[in-house]
Amino acid sequence: MYHTYTTILIPMLIAFASTVITIRFLMPYMSGAGVYATDYNKKTRPKLPSGMGIAMSFGFAIGILAYIFGASFSLYLPVVPITDLFAAVVALLLISLVGFIDDINVRQSLTKTTGMMDTRVGLKQWQKPILTLIGAVPLIAINAGVSIIDIPFIGIVNIGILYPLIVIPLAVIFAANSFNLLGGFNGISTLSGFIVSMAMLIYSILYGSATGALLSGILVSILFAFSFYDGYPAKIIPGDSYTYAVGAALVITMILGSMESFGVIVFMPWIIELILHLKGKFNVTDLGKLQNDGTFKPPYGKRIFSWTHIIMNFKRSKEMDVTLTMGIITFVFVILGFALKIFGLL
Repeated sequence: MYHTYTTILIPMLIAFASTVITIRFLMPYMSGAGVYATDYNKKTRPKLPSGMGIAMSFGFAIGILAYIFGASFSLYLPVVPITDLFAAVVALLLISLVGFIDDINVRQSLTKTTGMMDTRVGLKQWQKPILTLIGAVPLIAINAGVSIIDIPFIGIVNIGILYPLIVIPLAVIFAANSFNLLGGFNGISTLSGFIVSMAMLIYSILYGSATGALLSGILVSILFAFSFYDGYPAKIIPGDSYTYAVGAALVITMILGSMESFGVIVFMPWIIELILHLKGKFNVTDLGKLQNDGTFKPPYGKRIFSWTHIIMNFKRSKEMDVTLTMGIITFVFVILGFALKIFGLL
């Protein structure tokens, strides 16, 4: 067991280094290519390089390939199915490509989007779930996961072929798009994603999932790398290619790591976020109205369409306050997931 989990350390380090190098390469490149986003949470409204999902998916792919390299050259006995790993890489690259298409639609003049004026237009709402569906194809092709699942508060259910053909596509579409809804503040998606991926890493080690440990470990290292650039004050706006990819990576790890029940609980913040955005017919933003003292007022008054609106209604918050509070909320659901598992409710 010790040997099994030490083999993930080198892929984690390689994924971290690859991500940092790629981000540093992309920052001037994207700026020069005109792929940027405006940081509306600053008075100066700086334009920062975007489209950083490429760095996320590249780091993930290199980390996975590092593990496969060691297995192929008999440096250690592989305990993770290689087919699953290739499917995960292809799925993430496809999802990131969809997000990048969303990121590069930058216009010189401001255009009305999701309740605000922005230079980034992006894909139409109905196009996003359709295009993100392609990310599920590699998982369907290998018949990923198991058809017998333990649904929280319901019990064990065998759904047979419906799992790869229906559940997996819906899960990928939902995870990628819902995670994308909550990313308007510096570091908010990186911090919350890091907390969930770290929780999955601990869960995988405790309950013996080598696949889950490898995938979540690599994801932890990538998000840690992003924290140096996406944290307040941000040097980049990661973009939809990043949030789509992180959401997809989380659900892929849950499926291949056989921790769907735990995953539903820790992913609950984004399930709630999706419901809140649905109330506003997705024509809403999670951003606030910047005040002279650096705090934010909720954009729709007492009307709630996002976790960030709840936070801003609770107290006048600065940008870092919103991010840290969302991190605490995510951590609460992680604790809930472990508690339900410990008491045999998952």
